[in-house]
Amino acid sequence: MSKRAPRRKRSAAVARKPSRRQMLGGLAGLGITAAGGLGAAAQTRGFDAKLRNTIRNVVVIFAENRSFNNLFSNFPGLRHPLSAVPPERFQQRDRDGSILAGLPPIWGGLVPNEQVLETKRYQIGQDAITALANSHFALKTPEGDPLPHGLVTRDLAHLFYHNQMQINGGRNDSFVAWGDSGALVMGHYADTASDLRMADLARRYTLCDNFFMGAFGGSFLNHQYLVAAQPPFYPGADKTPAAQYIAELEGGDPTGTRLKRRDGTPGSALNGPPKFGPSNLSPDFWAVNTMFPAYPPTARDNSSPLLLPPQTHKSIGDALSDRNVDWAWYAGAWQAALDGQAGQMGSFPPKPNFQIHHQPLNYFASFAPGTERRAHLRDGGLGSSAETNRFMADALAGRLPAVSFYKPEGDLNMHAGYSDVEDGDRHIAAVIEALQKSPQWKHMLVVVTFDENGGWWDHVAPPKADRWGPGTRIPAILISPHVKTRHVEHTVYDTGSILRFITRRFALEKLPGLEMREREMMRHEGFAPGDLTEALAI
Repeated sequence: MSKRAPRRKRSAAVARKPSRRQMLGGLAGLGITAAGGLGAAAQTRGFDAKLRNTIRNVVVIFAENRSFNNLFSNFPGLRHPLSAVPPERFQQRDRDGSILAGLPPIWGGLVPNEQVLETKRYQIGQDAITALANSHFALKTPEGDPLPHGLVTRDLAHLFYHNQMQINGGRNDSFVAWGDSGALVMGHYADTASDLRMADLARRYTLCDNFFMGAFGGSFLNHQYLVAAQPPFYPGADKTPAAQYIAELEGGDPTGTRLKRRDGTPGSALNGPPKFGPSNLSPDFWAVNTMFPAYPPTARDNSSPLLLPPQTHKSIGDALSDRNVDWAWYAGAWQAALDGQAGQMGSFPPKPNFQIHHQPLNYFASFAPGTERRAHLRDGGLGSSAETNRFMADALAGRLPAVSFYKPEGDLNMHAGYSDVEDGDRHIAAVIEALQKSPQWKHMLVVVTFDENGGWWDHVAPPKADRWGPGTRIPAILISPHVKTRHVEHTVYDTGSILRFITRRFALEKLPGLEMREREMMRHEGFAPGDLTEALAI
């Protein structure tokens, strides 16, 4: 699908070459065995038989928009803790390539809207935190206190081309230059946010510290990657009203990675954010930034140029159904959205704030109204009580299908701009508690991860692979009676590793996008992403 990109220089912070055990795991995912031939193949068959007997339910919890550094920067046992990163690895460059003398203001303010926590009021504007050094920094109030997790900060740009320009060939030194929030991209919660409930889960089970978002950019594309390992396609988009949303790139290559700047973009990041045109579609018509589904709930105006035609390529749902494996995507506030109570395009009330582009399977003709849609696209309910949250109720009753995806409603998903870390953290902990009380728990694997980085900086360079990713490093926690305990797993993973695990466990046909990612990463890096089995203790 893409031309070969020039090989970049590797840095000390790049995901390290895996160990022999990790390498063999990646090769097994490609269907390749080590020297030893029949003995290695028999060993793999024996492990897969044990895997089928041990893991009978897979649950994926997909939160929103946090880089690894933003939440787990100095977690004990990391291979590359932030505290050990030398200045040359975190200093940011300006748009002309020079080192910035300091960071710009936080454009728009850290906490733009007044919020009340307990009895204290917070509103942290653009002029409240200034003169920041060219470095990462712990998020704080103007008084120097750690920023409360219950505050909703401003959102940050997190888009397909922006992310590649920020990664800058693996140097990760252009997040400030090509973001829209100034200094904020370099912020993180202090000292691994050790009081988070998710940090406690990470301490008890397995935290993955080399897990990368499957695709460059934002939520729309990374949800699509989770279910299909590729972007949607809009044939003939240049002959439709969607033509106005086709990206304009430097150099004229439709597979290029750099947006053309619009007139009026400040020459320096110190003087303001960059200006770009729309980039929802690539010049060769792949949907890489937010578009909307043809089926409800969707844009209010069904003639919107942002509506994608129904997609017909194969998804993980199709692959599971082909093998008669029961599965479902539970979406928080799904029914409320269908009933018109949870907002539509351009109208998202604060609660429950259903996000149209966070339901990736609603873009597929396979799940149009009148198909098997109701069996697989299920309402996750509302809130964190089993009385209102249908996913939690099914977990407690032992009714979960073999594969479940759970997407929290918008006000509980941790997305900067409309959700906060505290509410999302509390919600995920409540969901895990329900799963641990489930009759299905003893044979369950839970993956808690994030769709993408939300624009926040991370210092570990993603491995080089194909045109779509991987993008920036994100947190992922594996929770199960059968994972290594109190463990940090260093194997290189991406969002597609979740699909690799499901594919291996249920003996599915592998999606073409997964095969391309493995092939291209092998070509560039000499290894393929793992399939999560490296963290199991079976």
